[in-house]
Amino acid sequence: MKELINKVILGDALEVMKNIPDNSFDMVFADPPFNLGKKYSEYKDKKDTSEYLQWCKLWLKELVRITKPSGSIFVHNIPRWLTYFASYLNEIAHFRHWIAWDAMGAPLGKTLLPNHYGILWYTKQPKGFKFYDIRIAHPRCRKCDIVLQDYGGKKDKMHPFGPLASDVWTDIHRIRHKKRRNEHPCQLPVPLLERLILMTTDEGDIVFDPFSGTGTTAVAAKRLGRKFIVVDIDPKYVKITEANLSVASETKINDCYVSIYLGKILTIRDRDWVKLKSYFSIHAHDIETKSIKLKQSMEILPLFEF
Repeated sequence: MKELINKVILGDALEVMKNIPDNSFDMVFADPPFNLGKKYSEYKDKKDTSEYLQWCKLWLKELVRITKPSGSIFVHNIPRWLTYFASYLNEIAHFRHWIAWDAMGAPLGKTLLPNHYGILWYTKQPKGFKFYDIRIAHPRCRKCDIVLQDYGGKKDKMHPFGPLASDVWTDIHRIRHKKRRNEHPCQLPVPLLERLILMTTDEGDIVFDPFSGTGTTAVAAKRLGRKFIVVDIDPKYVKITEANLSVASETKINDCYVSIYLGKILTIRDRDWVKLKSYFSIHAHDIETKSIKLKQSMEILPLFEF
């Protein structure tokens, strides 16, 4: 399998996985087609429900098989299908969490507005799996960088970077701007994968994605110093992935891998704070200066008359 490391494989996911030895990967991530009639050139995204679920069972079984005993299995989809996936995975792996990724959907008629995607997190064994507490950045004012959350009047006790992550993620957004998208109907943001990778792997570990699309998982792995093997059935997406990888580079601060998007740090490991806090101390003066300038500008604004 060494010859496949850091490669983008053109092929059918199931066929590729059948040739991968047991216990090969430290983390696997699957974002399969949702069976909603999306337009893919090499895949029919509208199967009978029974046919779709049977196909999903096949690759889910393979994913668990090729994951290391210390590894994690992540599956991203809409809640409708995840309920079926979880029922099957409960038989062959160990449930850890249902992560709710806050991502606004479109109204569907007489139903609640779909407002999240789910990410199932399972492990190969009940104990001894890799896991690292991660911290997410405080929500801040775009102009002055001041922390927006009130924290019950206890800001003096809050962590300088941000809170430990929960199982509801509201700070990573879908890719909406065309200039940041590739030609793909369901592209995921890199910071989403970076958070999962930081949470469950170490530098040099191997990450696998059987439905690579335009390479989000591979790019995230490369940026964080991990190895990868990814697969896609569409040659167009394979080319886009290779192009995206060619411009991806490691994101390290003070010898620690971090998740950065649009110039801002989104995710760090809690254990890395000892090394990272000096970086934030250096930049704290810039934040304070912005705050003072904004306050001064507000003080000279005319009062509203009622």
